[in-house]
Amino acid sequence: MKRETAAPSDRQKIILIGYRACGKTSVGVLLAQKLGWEFLDLDAEIVKRTGSEIRELVAARGWDYFRARERELLQELVPRRRLVVATGGGAVLHREVWPTLKQESLTVWLRADPATIAARLSADPVSSRQRPALTDQGLLAEINEVLAQRQELYRQTADLEIDTTTLEPATIAGLISEKWGPRGS
Repeated sequence: MKRETAAPSDRQKIILIGYRACGKTSVGVLLAQKLGWEFLDLDAEIVKRTGSEIRELVAARGWDYFRARERELLQELVPRRRLVVATGGGAVLHREVWPTLKQESLTVWLRADPATIAARLSADPVSSRQRPALTDQGLLAEINEVLAQRQELYRQTADLEIDTTTLEPATIAGLISEKWGPRGS
């Protein structure tokens, strides 16, 4: 686990980052319930605001358009409080937003090994319908390539890292809640 730069009591948001299928949404919902906070899934919010699934949005307008909407949403989060956020896997690409966003946020990197991520994505029929491929490669090759590109960004952005490979969402939410403690409420 990585050492935090500020005490949890100084933080007003918990932001979950990591690759697809590492548990950000599942953990985020449980964590928000546990803390009595609001939950926001950035990808779901983009779908709600644009009226298009991410796959359709990217096909029609491109990744740059999607990333611009994602960056706008991240910037909107800065003043918000008592909020648990599940970001999209590529949210860490917006390097210019994170220094300000992290000032009052605990950022938690949920990670898993590539084989586990591939198994989770393969078992989830919704994921393939909603999210387009990021490369022209097969699933495991894509995961390895994209993780290699983003791993250092996840590491630099995170205050805390949790390997979700063998943990259930409720256990992970409990770990984060314990780290947060009653000071964050």
